[in-house]
Amino acid sequence: MKKTIAALSLTLMTLSGIAHSADWSGKEIRLAVDPTYPPLEYKMPDGTLTGFGVDIANALCAELHARCVWVETSFDGMIPGLQARKFDAIASSMTITPKRMQQIAFTNKISNAPARLVVRRGSNLLPSAASLKSKRVGVEQGSSQEDYARAKWQPAGVEIVSYQNQDQVYADLTSGRLDASFQASIEASDGFLKKPQGKDFMFSGQPIEDPKYFGLGDGLGLRKDDVALREAFNQALATILANGTYARINNKYFDFDAYGAK
Repeated sequence: MKKTIAALSLTLMTLSGIAHSADWSGKEIRLAVDPTYPPLEYKMPDGTLTGFGVDIANALCAELHARCVWVETSFDGMIPGLQARKFDAIASSMTITPKRMQQIAFTNKISNAPARLVVRRGSNLLPSAASLKSKRVGVEQGSSQEDYARAKWQPAGVEIVSYQNQDQVYADLTSGRLDASFQASIEASDGFLKKPQGKDFMFSGQPIEDPKYFGLGDGLGLRKDDVALREAFNQALATILANGTYARINNKYFDFDAYGAK
């Protein structure tokens, strides 16, 4: 009898999941992206959007049988744009933080990477207010790294310089207009340090994982009242984690587990 009840329960859960996913079949979901953050979100030479975050979001849409449309926007304009209904979800590696959760909702964690300081090789700079005093540190505008740097380092005399996108940060870092940059470790490693432009630079000090600023990882950002869409994305995420799709995408870009990175 218990086996029968368990089997019936599992069947109902499965059917419920299928029906829930089917609700989005053929529907348009607009996803916001800032394609200046390789290897997470960036453009191919022909203009095609690609990257770990893009592939994961496309896999979620495939599970929902939805028609996802990408909307390019600057990172600092994503939450206002979401609230203004310019798009339906933020799919640009946004960290789940208490501050952001006051304004929007998030899916379950999609990836996790600590923040790290990047400096020129041979530099003695460390990710601390004392070490960075009177130095210029570049951050992406609207990022968790900007919030942390302005709260923890700026009061001690560190000059925090904000940029509209990460490419601009690296341009000024390599030209010498910045002493350091502060960003997520995954992006810095694959998007800068492993490229020719980053050969003279390195990570400095230990990762910074203050949960007040860097939360519990990255997720898709949604409006608080879009509960059904959030549940659908969470269900799709659980599916791609279980069936190996997430792992295949992860291994395409990384030699480590981006989901469990600490």
